[in-house]
Amino acid sequence: MSENLRVAVVGAGRMGADHIQRLHHRIKGVEVAAVVDVDAWRAKEAIEGIDGASAYTDADIAFEASGVHAVVVATPGHLHEAILTRALDRDLQVLCEKPLTHDAATSWNVVQSEVALGNRRIQVGFMRRYDHEYRQLREIIQSQELGRLLMLHCAHRNPQVPEGYSDSNTVAEAAVHEFDVIRFLTGAEIAGVHIRHGRSSQHAGKGLRDPQQVLVETSDGTLADVEVFMNAQFGYQVTTEAVFERGVINIGGDAGIRRQAGGRWGGDVSPGFETRFQAAYDAEFQAWADAARRGTVDGPTAWDGYAAAVCCEAGIKSQASGVPVKVNLHTRPALYSA
Repeated sequence: MSENLRVAVVGAGRMGADHIQRLHHRIKGVEVAAVVDVDAWRAKEAIEGIDGASAYTDADIAFEASGVHAVVVATPGHLHEAILTRALDRDLQVLCEKPLTHDAATSWNVVQSEVALGNRRIQVGFMRRYDHEYRQLREIIQSQELGRLLMLHCAHRNPQVPEGYSDSNTVAEAAVHEFDVIRFLTGAEIAGVHIRHGRSSQHAGKGLRDPQQVLVETSDGTLADVEVFMNAQFGYQVTTEAVFERGVINIGGDAGIRRQAGGRWGGDVSPGFETRFQAAYDAEFQAWADAARRGTVDGPTAWDGYAAAVCCEAGIKSQASGVPVKVNLHTRPALYSA
């Protein structure tokens, strides 16, 4: 493809608006051709200052009218399956924000539709795979320069979440990233999930048990534990400690300068995920756009989205029962072989 990749962004909310600006200002070889949102005013506001872009309230009309080559899906998860189906019907390249869909059954439907098409077209937005520290850690694991990886200790801390945020949101919106990261780092599928909860923060909303501990075992015997704390108050922090036979690696420490002044020392904590992972998002979108122009998918696939969905369902069952739950995946189609 010699011309720019013409992209339609479906969903102009918090994530979608951020991605629209990213595509327009920082990603090479692309142009925002269309923005789709059920709120016509929000769609028009999102394309302000972007020459040649059009606003729509219907994805089908946008796909037909704007001559797009690719789609970014940034709507709520329960809307993803319908949009992905329409995109696959048109054989369009897709970057779908997590989750692939809102549950394992519909995620498997998407996988089957892509298998029937015979080509990978969907990349799932697990942006941590593009963070330089996660990539360095994966290289160390694969090289075995410190021996075999034995355990992972992870933490996912948000400053706060809105009222109405539930235990299941904790899994579907936060722990889901850890499930994918564990799979990415170890190269193994997750075999079981056990979620525990004890003393809850006074800042947790009604009905939310916060923090929670997620215990994971992979198919190759690697153990991982994850602290998921949605109302940590002090800022946004995502860390991983990897324990090897001959050493320990830590990633995700607070970025920026360290100060020593006035009898105190310290630094800054990221206020949110947009700041913490901006470089990873940019790298993710550039890699996706470059691959889409070649008609390929080089990042997390629909299978990865499906696997994460199954892990989330196991986690939610474990939340309710208090006992470990096995992760049962369908057989991986040949389309997603390494």
